[in-house]
Amino acid sequence: MEQVNPTRMELIKKNAQIKLAEQGRDLLREKMDALVQEFFHILESVSKSREELEDVANMAQRALLIALAVDDSVTLKSASYATRKGLFLDIKGKNIMGVPVPVLEKKRVSKSVLERGYSIIGVSGRIDEAAEKFEMEIDLIIGLAETETSLKRLGGEIQMTRRRVNALEQVLIPDLKKQAKYIENTIDEREREDLFRLKKVKKIIERKKKAK
Repeated sequence: MEQVNPTRMELIKKNAQIKLAEQGRDLLREKMDALVQEFFHILESVSKSREELEDVANMAQRALLIALAVDDSVTLKSASYATRKGLFLDIKGKNIMGVPVPVLEKKRVSKSVLERGYSIIGVSGRIDEAAEKFEMEIDLIIGLAETETSLKRLGGEIQMTRRRVNALEQVLIPDLKKQAKYIENTIDEREREDLFRLKKVKKIIERKKKAK
């Protein structure tokens, strides 16, 4: 235990520190509860997005296999080159319960048939469907990247907050209470000794008075 000065002023100081530490612990608990609630809310969204992404990815692969099996490979490659464009993301940020998380702002990858850049006359509906499914897949991947990053950062903040709560609850507060108890016991013992000495002095004075 840390060496402390066993005085009433020190006891007042320790009690104030205990109160402040307990208030801090309670606030951190409230923050952690809110973070956990938000974490599970986002987790539910991530789970649904993953399922949707898996379904769309399977549909995209199936549509591509059908197009490869039926359509001319030259036409398919030509269409893929025509639709090849850069993907530009604007990464911004927002706060969730004080935790900074990314926001990915982008134009939707999914396009109409006329926006894809190839001639609709020379391309079959099978290629259109494959292009549509893969565009949907990219949109879902970008959205999922945002929510999964938010989930990871919230999880990290929850762990850090839990460690701080545990440090207050299991180390700092018990240590402060031990120090306060030690000061109380020392003051009480000192007061008993002072009272004993005072009584002894009174008896000596009384005996001297009687002797006169």
